[in-house]
Amino acid sequence: QVQLVESGGGLVQAGGSLRLSCAASGRTFTSYVMGWFRQAPGKGREFVARITWSLGNTYYADSVKGRFTISRDNAKNTVALQMNNLKPEDTAVYYCAATGGERRTWDQGYWGQGTQVTVSS
Repeated sequence: QVQLVESGGGLVQAGGSLRLSCAASGRTFTSYVMGWFRQAPGKGREFVARITWSLGNTYYADSVKGRFTISRDNAKNTVALQMNNLKPEDTAVYYCAATGGERRTWDQGYWGQGTQVTVSS
């Protein structure tokens, strides 16, 4: 059974940092793309960042570029999101996701349960 389990969320002041982690298990993800999404109260799901598991190629939303860094650890089967210079508008539930193989879109992909990030002003 495939599982994506996020951790590392919490409450932080504006300008602070948090590091989210996503532990992936249940299959081999080497051909997959791993991503982070977020959803703020009353808003739709928003793409944050993605990384290809095999080569480590990354892509970011403009809103987080230069502040967030996505990375993966092949040995530990984890994907991390380092978030620096956090702003109140970064407050949201953050989700880890995986797409690849027969799961061709993010909607069809695997998703974690989410972790809350709250940034106070």
